[in-house]
Amino acid sequence: MTTFLGLGAMGTALAATLLDAGLPVVGWNRDPRRAQPLAGRGAVVADTVDKAVVGDGPVIVCLFDHRSVHDVLDPVAAALSGRTVINLTTTTPAESRELAAWAAGHRIAYLDGAILAVPDMIGGPGSMIFYSGTEAAFAEHRELLDRWGESTFFGADAGLSSVYDTAMLTGMYTMVAGFLHGAAMLAAEGVPAAEFARWQAPFLTAMTGGFARYAATIDAGDYAGGGQSLRFTEVALDTLLRATTGQGVSTELLQPVHDLVRRQIAAGHGDLDTARMFEELRTTR
Repeated sequence: MTTFLGLGAMGTALAATLLDAGLPVVGWNRDPRRAQPLAGRGAVVADTVDKAVVGDGPVIVCLFDHRSVHDVLDPVAAALSGRTVINLTTTTPAESRELAAWAAGHRIAYLDGAILAVPDMIGGPGSMIFYSGTEAAFAEHRELLDRWGESTFFGADAGLSSVYDTAMLTGMYTMVAGFLHGAAMLAAEGVPAAEFARWQAPFLTAMTGGFARYAATIDAGDYAGGGQSLRFTEVALDTLLRATTGQGVSTELLQPVHDLVRRQIAAGHGDLDTARMFEELRTTR
């Protein structure tokens, strides 16, 4: 029997996928009212964490944050010894590694997971979950994990799935912010956001085709390969900033990118590929 600790929207979606497949589920949620729909579908709902973890199957943790994971798991650590904990709570890489060390200290097999999907996508096309941590646990429970989406294992470093997750989410939120910026520019002309989305979505999809070229440039460390120069990009961004101001829209999203490009030019890199921004963005650890 699979145990679920945390039955919010995502935890419920994960548990429901197993119930739909006829698999036994026991769940706990801080607010027991959230668990009632699953109880109506055959899940066993425990009123305490202690009762929820009495079995011997994997324990799926899907809670609010890193602190809440410790709040829930610390009191039952002894009962989890010899078991597998699969943490699907969104955490930073450092927090994931800390939880892995905590688990190892209690003889708990630990998998850290990063869900690249919204609840409605779980178990369907496009759902992806990244994992890292105990490889044997991933292999043992692979059939279960694959019910939720495409499973990818990134290795024994428990923080690596979180690095991938947060890196991808950074790109997503930046893209969404850019869309909102553009929608605000067109709103000044009375154009509905839906009309802008109709044009922006396919354009951005086409632009992602350039990621492979940028990646090849970065990995080679050769920014003199003839792509769009930082100097050209600075002129383009300056135009965008003036257009933004002219539409009465804030420049606070775009200005930092413009400033970064200008610093690169001031450092003597103006004729190099715009991908060289990568060198300033990364830090030495």
